[in-house]
Amino acid sequence: MSQGEDRNKASRGSECAGLDPATGAPRPCARCEGPAALLMESYRQVGNINHLEGKNLPSKRAVGLIARDLLRLLFPGFFGERLPHAAELEGEVAALLHSVCMRLREEINKSLRCSPACPALPQVPALAGEITAEFLRLLPEVRALLQTDVEAAFQGDPASVATDEIILAYPFVEAVAVQRMAHILYAKGVPLVPRVMTEWAHGRTGIDIHPGARIGSHFYIDHGTGTVIGETSRIGSHVKIYQGVGLIARSLSGGRALHGKRRHPTLEDNVTVYSGATIMGGDTVVGAGSTIGAGVFLNRSVPANSLVLNEEARIIVLQKRSDLADYQI
Repeated sequence: MSQGEDRNKASRGSECAGLDPATGAPRPCARCEGPAALLMESYRQVGNINHLEGKNLPSKRAVGLIARDLLRLLFPGFFGERLPHAAELEGEVAALLHSVCMRLREEINKSLRCSPACPALPQVPALAGEITAEFLRLLPEVRALLQTDVEAAFQGDPASVATDEIILAYPFVEAVAVQRMAHILYAKGVPLVPRVMTEWAHGRTGIDIHPGARIGSHFYIDHGTGTVIGETSRIGSHVKIYQGVGLIARSLSGGRALHGKRRHPTLEDNVTVYSGATIMGGDTVVGAGSTIGAGVFLNRSVPANSLVLNEEARIIVLQKRSDLADYQI
């Protein structure tokens, strides 16, 4: 037997055996039997990250697809694959809205059943339907707010060419749109789904906004990568923040005892926060009209119309030595 035949035989012996055509069950596979046994033992030993034989969780993939279709409803012509014609728009909206309604109701139904505060199980489907209907009725109000956000970006960014560019290309639009919708479900006490929605947007945009945050009109996040806005943050109207800004909670020993309490800061109207600034704590209020400079770490309140800056860092400029390699980027 040639070396090539030996290799082919060895290769065939190490391949997975596939499914048994009679039963449809996986056939035993020498390569997989060991890892499978180890995983089963791990499931028994490390049980707190399993979800087996419990209530059916909402599907992350389904919620992501729902969020995508909701963006299509909020911004017709921007998040679809083709431009809808005016004559077809009403029918397309009705069909898409019905599809979203059915799918969202099912994910809310599963979420409510998983909640420790779940009502009696026979009442859950009707409650999920009511919440879904109320949510969909509020979409025009969400659109009205998003129009102010887009206008704030257009007026506040000299690099912008048109509002179409902002909706199509600026990541904050998607992140804020999804958060504004998720906040409605969060406020109605829906578990899981709102957070899955905002984390779906976080993964796509790099902007992490908790569904619990309350955000006023004309909100603009410039660039946005690395921005974090915590659950109990309060943001007024006409607020602009840049990339890498954190509205965060103090790390306190209270832990779970602080759940549901104010832990994140408040930004009043017309506040600007530049890149890399961190504002911390539930009792921290940035007064209206204030500007927080880049890289500032702020853990106390400041009055209205404040300018908060770091002291200028000492910069040293030296002559490079000829025997040292240059810095590489």
